[in-house]
Amino acid sequence: IHKNIYLRDILYKSYKWLQNVIFRNYKLPLDFQEHLFYNLIKHLFEMICMRICDTVNSKLYKNDRAILHSDCNCFYASVECLLNPNIRDLPVAVSGDAENRHGIILAKNEEAKKYNIKTGEAIWQAKKKCPQLLTVPARLDVYKKFSDKVRRIYSDYTDMVEPFGLDEAWLDISEDYKNDALTIAKEISQRVKDEIGITVSIGVSFNKIFAKFGSDYKKPDAITCITRDNYKTLVWNSPAGDLLYVGGATRKKLEQIGIYTIGDIANAPIGLLRTHLGKWGDLIYGFANGYDSSPVARIGEYSEVKSIGNSTTAVRDLKNLDDIKVIAYVLCDSVCRRMREQGFVGKTVCVSMRDTGLSTITRQHTLNTYTSLTSDITKAAMALFKENFDNKSPLRSIGVSVTDFAHNNIPRQMDIFSDERKIIAEEKLDKTLDKLKQRFGNYIIRPASLLTDRGLSAFNPKDEHTIHPVGYL
Repeated sequence: IHKNIYLRDILYKSYKWLQNVIFRNYKLPLDFQEHLFYNLIKHLFEMICMRICDTVNSKLYKNDRAILHSDCNCFYASVECLLNPNIRDLPVAVSGDAENRHGIILAKNEEAKKYNIKTGEAIWQAKKKCPQLLTVPARLDVYKKFSDKVRRIYSDYTDMVEPFGLDEAWLDISEDYKNDALTIAKEISQRVKDEIGITVSIGVSFNKIFAKFGSDYKKPDAITCITRDNYKTLVWNSPAGDLLYVGGATRKKLEQIGIYTIGDIANAPIGLLRTHLGKWGDLIYGFANGYDSSPVARIGEYSEVKSIGNSTTAVRDLKNLDDIKVIAYVLCDSVCRRMREQGFVGKTVCVSMRDTGLSTITRQHTLNTYTSLTSDITKAAMALFKENFDNKSPLRSIGVSVTDFAHNNIPRQMDIFSDERKIIAEEKLDKTLDKLKQRFGNYIIRPASLLTDRGLSAFNPKDEHTIHPVGYL
């Protein structure tokens, strides 16, 4: 990706240099600079750039990989309908616990989709669209078992299987089945249907991004091939939000600068994307142009941990900082315990806040030193909450995470303004509390401040932590 972007940057800078030389020597009128000359030279250089990039890439075509992305259709709901045939023909949705305010739709079957029910919307909203909607509680342990069964089928074809959540995975079959990718995709689809009883949609392409696009392009129980010859037709004409990692916020920023499709991203000046999206602009520009070359991880390989965090939806709205402090301490305690277990110290603390209107903001702060002390992380998180919390907008959920890691055995720079003896004592205290909680349970010892509202603090994010989809970035 970066080689192609660098090439385009060189050409763009050459164009700017030529423009300045001509303007300085010939003193062309300003309106002429802004219209005729500017647009003519701009389009000429962009055409040259694209041709050179395509020529460079064409030499790599013979080394293209065969990547599959398999997505289990309506996974949670499909498993529930398989285990209970009596509900198979009804509109069914798997949801969270409404009593604990986790009442959102996690998955729905094809019957429920007919009523335009959306994943992530509240149960009451879904039932307003479909009063006869049957909601069943999520059973993650059951879905994990079915996920393992599906992955065992994948592993019969390659050891390069990279999960993307419980229901999705990339497969690199280049080594043994490069020329038979479509045949293998059909075989996997049929085996999952026959041996497990659910269906999958599979994307076949030369990179992970387009393979993922292919699995989403047509559902359910479908196979879509994205090739060098058809990606500009299939992919570029689709909305920008269909590209992996272009979320709602990014899509809105793109629309503000007149970019609506994936093709618009691919053909936009890289400088424009970088100005509005930072380094994310470089990334999605490369994705849209098919430059992704990220490898598919092998079974058992784990990507480097880049962040550790927890979030929760509170049992009631958080109306003030005292409420937030109770939840934040529980989250920070969980995050820091997990960091210490894995031998990490972190430097950047991130918080997220979602209000009752489901609007979310995230903020972060980088500390001066690495730490895994619960008191340090809690202090930094609360400072962010105090700075960004609007008392007029109660919060529905909050989250805390830490990133920018180092191993806990790195030398620590001592600070003449810090009490090193106190830091060492707090480290010993945290480790002692970790041992107590590991042996006797999470609630064996807690700060007195959490007892001010037992309802808010009565949850255990560490033991109840769910692994959410993690990408390869």
